Amino acid sequence: MVEGPPRFRRKTKVGGDTDAEVFCADEQTTVVVDVVRWQTLARHALAAEGVRGGTELSLFFVEKSDMVDLNLEHMGEVGPTDVLSFPIDGGEVLEVVSGPSGGTRGPDRSPPDRGDMPLLLGDIVICPEVAVEQAPTHAGTVEDEMALLVVHGVLHILGWDHDTADKTVAMQAREREILKAHHWNGEVPPTFSQSVPEGT
Repeated sequence: MVEGPPRFRRKTKVGGDTDAEVFCADEQTTVVVDVVRWQTLARHALAAEGVRGGTELSLFFVEKSDMVDLNLEHMGEVGPTDVLSFPIDGGEVLEVVSGPSGGTRGPDRSPPDRGDMPLLLGDIVICPEVAVEQAPTHAGTVEDEMALLVVHGVLHILGWDHDTADKTVAMQAREREILKAHHWNGEVPPTFSQSVPEGT
């Protein structure tokens, strides 16, 4: 098993035994998107990283023109990209996973009471039109490309990155593990030729 970012190396469940909530919205009409399928994959990816109930993630599918605007506004890049991840409270998973022995609250303090408020992990935005365009030279098929972008986005929300060669290798290996278990249900297909998706 590939080790992830330090705060997620332990696979302690966050939020009990229920699944994390994944909210999806298809805000584009260019490509037919199986929202339920990608919602399920995102939930499986979160579970594979030890994230369970009491957490929320949003997954949006947008038009290329919308992605152009988001990419310029948030990344300073001109043109569309395939996926963008916007962590909100993802870093707080460390606090929840660490539990009472985390060492930052002192011996006489109980864990923070989050009450009924869910932990908002963040938002993932995917452009299906870009996924279709880059699939033949990237993941191989449109379905594999979409699956890769969903998993890639989830891992970014949870602190994974590809800003160095070592981190890139680790993140790609983790993506393959999750895709093999929850998208292909077994073997990685020979058509899958992964490189780092354009977005972050």
